[in-house]
Formats: sequence, structure tokens, C-alpha cells
Amino acid sequence: MRRKRRSIRGEHMEKVAVSAMSPDGLNAMVDMRFGRCPYFIVVTLDGDQITDVRAVQNTAMAAPRGAGIEAAQLVLSLGVNAVITGNIGPNAFMALQQYGVRVYMGVIGRTVGDVIRMYLSGELQQITAPTRPGMGMGMGMGMGMGRGMGRGGGWGWGRGRGRRWGGGQSGNW
Repeated sequence: MRRKRRSIRGEHMEKVAVSAMSPDGLNAMVDMRFGRCPYFIVVTLDGDQITDVRAVQNTAMAAPRGAGIEAAQLVLSLGVNAVITGNIGPNAFMALQQYGVRVYMGVIGRTVGDVIRMYLSGELQQITAPTRPGMGMGMGMGMGMGRGMGRGGGWGWGRGRGRRWGGGQSGNW
């Protein structure tokens, strides 16, 4: 999907946040993670011209959970119109979409400057759904539910079903 642009200077100001591995501005490498990227490079565009480049540390990066939604809140507070990243989960994606922020797939292995040029020329793909599943509760963070417990070798409740000293019928668990 090509991005609509106006060529009259000053008529179409926008901010684009790019997930980045370092604070090196247009020379920073694009990070494939949205919620856990170390930095966002926020590029202000006036038509096809770059007017400002700013590195913002992603304070959500170290969050124990919910980093994606916290990162979305951060970029929303910066007033961005578009986000370029590698992967984005469902909660962050929905939060950005709710406020009209467009999300584009970045090209991993490229610099922020490269993907901004691709964005300006309409080469990036706007996504319409999250690119990865959520990592919320239930994805390996269960409550245990007794798995791995109870290896008492037949001790307990006095039912004689164990395999230890005498008695019990072996194999009848």
C-alpha cells in the first residue's frame, strides 16, 4: 500500500518512529523488536524532507511483561503518525491502530535512514495485523497445576499403592 504524500512544503508534517538498536540517528540499525528495542528513532518529515531526528530511549524495554503496550504508549506520547518495526504483538498493534498510527514492516539489516527513504518512496508494506502472537499469561508462565510434584514414591494417604517397602501392588498406580 503506497503512502499518500503532498509535495507542498509545510503542508504535510509527520513523525515516524523506527525501532532501533542504538541511539545513532539515521545510522542506527533497525531492531526487529517493537516492545523490547533499546531505542526509537523519531524522524520528523515535512513532505519528503527530514527536518528532525531524535533518539528516544525505550523505557519499556526492561518491563517484566507488557513491554509492547508500554512502548506503544511511549511512541503515542511522542505524537508519531507511523511506526516502522520488525515485529509487533497484538496489544501494541491494537493500541497504535486505535489512535490511527500506521504500522509498517521494517527491513531488518538496514539502517534507519534506509528505511525512512523506503518509507518516503512507498516501498514499505503497511501491516493490518500483528506480526507475532502475544506473550501474555499462559504462554509458559502457568501456575504449575501440580506438574512435576508428588514424586513421593508411594508415601502418603496410607493407601499402599507405592513401590517402596513391601506390600503394595507394583504397577497398579
